[in-house]
Amino acid sequence: MSRDSLTRDQIVSTAIRLLDEEGLDGLNMRSLGKRLDSAPTAMYWHVQNKDNLVRLAADAVWAEITLPDLTTMDWRTAAETMATGMYEMMNRHPWLVQAQASYLLYGENKSRHDDHVLAVYDNAGFTPADADRAAAAVFMFVLGNSVGAAANISLRRRLSAKGGDPDAKLAEALESATAVARHFPRLRARIESATVTGYNESPDTSFEFGLGALLDGIHRRLTTEKTA
Repeated sequence: MSRDSLTRDQIVSTAIRLLDEEGLDGLNMRSLGKRLDSAPTAMYWHVQNKDNLVRLAADAVWAEITLPDLTTMDWRTAAETMATGMYEMMNRHPWLVQAQASYLLYGENKSRHDDHVLAVYDNAGFTPADADRAAAAVFMFVLGNSVGAAANISLRRRLSAKGGDPDAKLAEALESATAVARHFPRLRARIESATVTGYNESPDTSFEFGLGALLDGIHRRLTTEKTA
């Protein structure tokens, strides 16, 4: 494919698929050009460099989050909907969590999302300063909960690169971690409890529980301020 027949959107969408499959370390202009049947120099023509390509790819995936209609939805439901949408998006694209810590990320889709989040808390009656704090608290909660899945994928890639079966290596490490944990009473009780599915495994409801608790606290703060 010639440089002139390529588009930035084609490059970015292909980069997202490559990032989803191979992570940040797997993204380079040579591998991207191979997928597009184009010379690596054509990538540079359209996206400048890898840093800018990651920025464009990151901004593109923020458009996947549905922005709720704030005229028909109460603020609490809207906040929960957007936080859940962000969490699901980050789990679809685990490289984004790592990119947050190592790249300068910004763009129109991210800004549109952030503006809508602030509108949720503005409409609820928060002061601008408290709306900023609420939005930041929820963002960091979602980001923190997305780290586990991203780290697990990164770890599996690293173990695979070293050769051998990554599942077997993880199972061996888990067995060793469980043996260490048994020396501590509360951890031992949970390991031995019939209601626990496995040591070091977060329940599927952990995200929902934590988000609900966080929004409960934000709601109480709003109620207290309105009655003060």
